[in-house]
Amino acid sequence: MNYLNLNKEETLKTVKELDILLSDYHLYYQKLRNFHWNVVGKHFFDLHIKFEEMYDDAKLKIDEIAERILTLRYQPTSNFTDYLKMSNLKESSSNTKDLDMVKILLEDHGKLLKQMRLVIDKATEADDEGTIDLIGAYIGNIEKVSWMLDAWTMKSSDTYPEA
Repeated sequence: MNYLNLNKEETLKTVKELDILLSDYHLYYQKLRNFHWNVVGKHFFDLHIKFEEMYDDAKLKIDEIAERILTLRYQPTSNFTDYLKMSNLKESSSNTKDLDMVKILLEDHGKLLKQMRLVIDKATEADDEGTIDLIGAYIGNIEKVSWMLDAWTMKSSDTYPEA
């Protein structure tokens, strides 16, 4: 790892948090597939399309996170048994109602954001700008998607608080 000019011990701390984030993203991806396949009701078209867009994005992030771990010269966790043990997220029922699906995803976004911030904290301690840059972009993306999902759950009479 000499070409990266990073401290191996500090980098390992970052990798451990990245591995948890990888686990989180695997469960998130599968949950999005579950919701995409099983959404019914008057919001079917909106959510079916949105969930597909979201799982396509999650699939890319899974690969990027794993490749970042490899770039840091460690091997990513790569089996579902370990993902289920490590993840901050839990599986969801296939019989979840459409509005509940969105609320569950918003809760998961909070957990993903928390884990991303832990990754950035460790990467900052390790002077790992590559990881900070990668995960920082993810934070901005998931915050925007969260805003859109939250806006979707609001009634048209709801308003944002004044600044």
